[in-house]
Amino acid sequence: MASPTAALVTYTVRACAAGRRLVLLLPLAGALLFGLLSRLSDEAAAEAFARVAGAAIHTLVLPIACLVIGDAILGAEVRSGTFTFTWLSPVRWSTIVLGRWLGGCLVATALLAPAVALAAVAAGAPGSAGPAVVAAVAGSAAYLAVFVAVGATFQRPVVWSLVLVILVERLLGAALDAVAQVSPGWLAQSVLVGLTDAGLRRGGVPSGWGAVARLALVTAVALAVATRRLRRLRPASASD
Repeated sequence: MASPTAALVTYTVRACAAGRRLVLLLPLAGALLFGLLSRLSDEAAAEAFARVAGAAIHTLVLPIACLVIGDAILGAEVRSGTFTFTWLSPVRWSTIVLGRWLGGCLVATALLAPAVALAAVAAGAPGSAGPAVVAAVAGSAAYLAVFVAVGATFQRPVVWSLVLVILVERLLGAALDAVAQVSPGWLAQSVLVGLTDAGLRRGGVPSGWGAVARLALVTAVALAVATRRLRRLRPASASD
């Protein structure tokens, strides 16, 4: 008999794929396009990939893909009212959050890892493929944890997730190091920059493996918040 965590992971993977296959393939095309665009730069291939493709991937591809997956993990079911069945199951809240997050991470890794690796090859910087994969996997894990927490907290998680990505991450994160230090997008970019020694490091923001550790911390905190908020959630209908 499968464990509750395994059952939740399997269910989440199926929920992410259902009706979203075409949308989930778009990040692959976007990453490849940005990789090719980095060839237009006069910089060295690795630095051009980190500056052009890396920035675009972590600004657009990564958050959009994780937003689609993150909504399938929790938000869509809360809106439709079907999350009630999970809520009524005799499973610990931490297990529900962990199982759904792990399922989303599997989908994100299967989608984004080959996308960013191929983007590095397309950019003429195959040596950056490994760091790009590490950045995408660590960044997507943090993004998904944050989006699960948003889905467990707000009735319109997609709207609030967009506000978080566009206003907080992009606008405030570009101006304030304090925001960038806990931003999955900025930290993922710092992972790529640090592991490729591209010379584009941002002061005040950890890079390389230090950024990976910071992303792990953001992930853990977001999952703890999601568990706490989910415990207080009382779904009753599709309007909840």
